[in-house]
Amino acid sequence: MFEMARDDARLHSQFEVVGGYLSLVNDAYKKPGLATSVHRYNMCRLACDKTSDWLMVDPFEARAEEYVPTAPGLDHFDEELNKKRQGVPIINENGQEVGRKNVRIILLAGSDLIQTMSEPGVWAEEDLHHILGRYGCYIIERAESEIDQSIFSSSSVHSRSPLALYRDNIYMVPQLVRNDVSSTKVRLFVRKGMSIEYLLPGCVSKYIRRHALYLDGIVSQPDGLPSSFPPLELSGKARQDGEDSGSSSGEELAPEL
Repeated sequence: MFEMARDDARLHSQFEVVGGYLSLVNDAYKKPGLATSVHRYNMCRLACDKTSDWLMVDPFEARAEEYVPTAPGLDHFDEELNKKRQGVPIINENGQEVGRKNVRIILLAGSDLIQTMSEPGVWAEEDLHHILGRYGCYIIERAESEIDQSIFSSSSVHSRSPLALYRDNIYMVPQLVRNDVSSTKVRLFVRKGMSIEYLLPGCVSKYIRRHALYLDGIVSQPDGLPSSFPPLELSGKARQDGEDSGSSSGEELAPEL
């Protein structure tokens, strides 16, 4: 998803993507079959460290004492990146820092999530105005979730909805190569004893086997989550004429506390 969104931003916008963060839902979300946040942090961190030079994992949501809705989760990234760290450096042609500028925080999600935003009672309306109006979304098309384009129309019954009001802040990304692999399917394969090789990074499938995740019975519980926020490192030169979008080893991690 991240790679597709970055390609779309590079080809069809003025954004320069400087980093991407995975934010893990809190255990209080209580989704059936979900591994504990520590296991999910370890798996995501392994995948990022082994396969990417621009993706990171942030433990803020997972470490919270209760479930963190999407809107305050995005506010957290804005606070950390723009207020505390003052954005990213602007580098001139001589490689010198000549200033700093804020990054644009954008939510990345699948098309199934955008559909729920049009369903009454699923989202608080003030949260939708905050998410879509202040931040915006990159939405990755999913094979099983066809989007009703009328939800974005200003001439339909949805004309006063946040999706229609902020449609210019919603970036739809088509899947040029169909891929319907999902965490739900991976968990199902594990429970059935089927192979998950090549469906996700090898280091993650090895971690799942080592800790007997997604099987019936008790699984091992590793140490707690780190408290620090991973740094956003600028990849390449920050263009002064464009916008920046900021949307982290070994086989098993011992997170710093």
